[in-house]
Amino acid sequence: MDLSDTGTTVNVIAGIAIALGVVGVVIPVIPGLLLSWLGVLAWALLGDASGGVKWLVLVVATLVAALGALIKYLLPGRRLKSAGIPNSALLAGGVLGLVGFFLIPVVGLILGFILGVFLVEQHRLGPGQAWPSTKKALGAAGMAMLIEFTAALGVAVVWVFGLILA
Repeated sequence: MDLSDTGTTVNVIAGIAIALGVVGVVIPVIPGLLLSWLGVLAWALLGDASGGVKWLVLVVATLVAALGALIKYLLPGRRLKSAGIPNSALLAGGVLGLVGFFLIPVVGLILGFILGVFLVEQHRLGPGQAWPSTKKALGAAGMAMLIEFTAALGVAVVWVFGLILA
């Protein structure tokens, strides 16, 4: 591999960005799906792949990323609404998650989210029903992460096929 070749360098940098994006879905600080898509965008704009292939790859990767982002918000949101979990619980989870992130890096985000949702649900429903409601919120958050992870992997697969075809 000759890194002095611009095309190879762009391929390597795009591949690293895409891989970091896939991993970034699991790590709450990194905007995973966006980073994966940006890797494909950089490859399409700066790479030396043939014109038709790289634009087709970019269009398909954009569709996969957009569809994944849309489903990521719609499906878990519908699940939360049907479970009767209010937006205030999610807001409290988000705020305490951010506070927790700075108190206990990375893990604090998850713990803060759980604590925030639990506290609001305990106040709203009482001690007996707070934990089942919190578990439903965690399930929806997990579903959103799985959807985003699948979309980021889809973007990566589209890019790999683009590399092979280019």
